[in-house]
Amino acid sequence: MNASIDKQVLRSARVAGLAYLIVIFAGLFAQLAVFQPLTHASAVATAEAIATNGGLWRLGIAINILGLIANVPLGVILYGFFYRQRPTLARCALAFILICTAIEAGNLLLLYVPLAIGSEGEPLGAMAEWQALAYVAIRLHTTGLGLALLFFAGFCVLTGILIFLSRIAPRALGVLMVLAGICYALNTLAMVVAPGLWSMISPGVLVPCLVAEASLAVWLLVKGADAPTMGPDAKS
Repeated sequence: MNASIDKQVLRSARVAGLAYLIVIFAGLFAQLAVFQPLTHASAVATAEAIATNGGLWRLGIAINILGLIANVPLGVILYGFFYRQRPTLARCALAFILICTAIEAGNLLLLYVPLAIGSEGEPLGAMAEWQALAYVAIRLHTTGLGLALLFFAGFCVLTGILIFLSRIAPRALGVLMVLAGICYALNTLAMVVAPGLWSMISPGVLVPCLVAEASLAVWLLVKGADAPTMGPDAKS
């Protein structure tokens, strides 16, 4: 019986680790290989870059959607690991990642604005205005992503606390996840409240997030979770 449970936990942990790696890859690819390189300082240059690389822009959106889909099994599996010991914290962590996913999904619609404008064939006189509108949509997407990451910060902090308390993985990973959540929150708050500070600390402030999340993902994929620590129920 215990051997069967251990195998189920190991299988679930590896699925969660794989899902987390997909989330990380999708985010990095979409932002660093597509959206940021094709977004320039002017609306005209950005519109021309997207028009020239429309297929790449669409690929970035598709990869981003893949990452959002992977968020769901990741959140659900981790919830399954923690809910018996810390049900309230586990529910809150699941709620945070699902809210983050919903915001990001809606936010992706803004990235279709440049594609829609480019396919409409507007008169040259009106094109500058449409390009400016597309540029604003892209900038709003950045703000929306920051808002989504604020909820993801809550997921990271609670997941870190749950790991530290339940010991399904090394406590150091729990500490790193808490640090990742703090960095996500600082990044978003700086972007909204102090753009000047944000331009100085970003993207460096997000490096601990990559280290923590990649470490947890690889641990789950390779080592799995420590099933014996998940047995007794506990209060939240």
